Amino acid sequence: MAEYSLALRKGGARIGLVPTMGALHGGHLSLLKIAAEHCDYTIMSVFVNPVQFGPAEDFDKYPRQVEKDCALAEAAGCDCVFVPSAGDMYPANYSTYVDVEGGLAGALCGASRPGHFRGVATVVLKLFNIVAPDTAVFGSKDAQQVVVIKRVVEDLNLPVRIIAAPTVREPDGLAMSSRNAYLSAPERAEAPLIYRGLTEAKKLYYSGGRETGAIRDHIVSILSGARLIKPEYVETVDTKSLEPVDKIDDTVLIAVACRTRGTGTRLIDNIVLGGSL
Repeated sequence: MAEYSLALRKGGARIGLVPTMGALHGGHLSLLKIAAEHCDYTIMSVFVNPVQFGPAEDFDKYPRQVEKDCALAEAAGCDCVFVPSAGDMYPANYSTYVDVEGGLAGALCGASRPGHFRGVATVVLKLFNIVAPDTAVFGSKDAQQVVVIKRVVEDLNLPVRIIAAPTVREPDGLAMSSRNAYLSAPERAEAPLIYRGLTEAKKLYYSGGRETGAIRDHIVSILSGARLIKPEYVETVDTKSLEPVDKIDDTVLIAVACRTRGTGTRLIDNIVLGGSL
């Protein structure tokens, strides 16, 4: 992979990278399209990263369909799919990790998934070092991941432009995710309530609402109508520091995480008000 990338760069090509864990859906393919708009060659990585999963999480059952993913990526115009093994990425005696300190990694999803963003930051830095992209594209559904990666790029002086692409949704508003396949039919029927709550929050904001407590309460009241969806958090935070805000005076991220009562599937979604990530 490194040799292929070096040959492209020697020829003057701009490289766009789309890191994924596979089980591709329309959201992933939209990232390829955006990468192609900014670069000459698009490379997609498919790697289920073991170090970002906790001991009780879904690493073993995470969907793996590499041949199908390669076909989907090729049909979407991807130039190269990079599929390393866990042994390639973390050989015996591997001992170097990237820690992002403070609330960036410890807030929101980091509170219930300790070590998750350590794993994310580590694997993304490794992918950047191997592929050496000019641009990397990530989905805004994983907003905290985008914020963490932007900090890694800034703090470590990496010559990579990060693009946060819009969340791609199902017709009923549910954010596309590989984990949606875990949902039972009744859970899938209730899952769009998450986006409905965010949409109502946006309406409150555009009608003049600026108190985040009232906005949060409104989202929670909508989610309370679900029998199988339990909120893990509903937070309004600054888009740079991820610190909670009480009043919307600038760009903010409204982030929601829920877990289903039946299959235990974790769903996340968000909107940004007053600007962009």
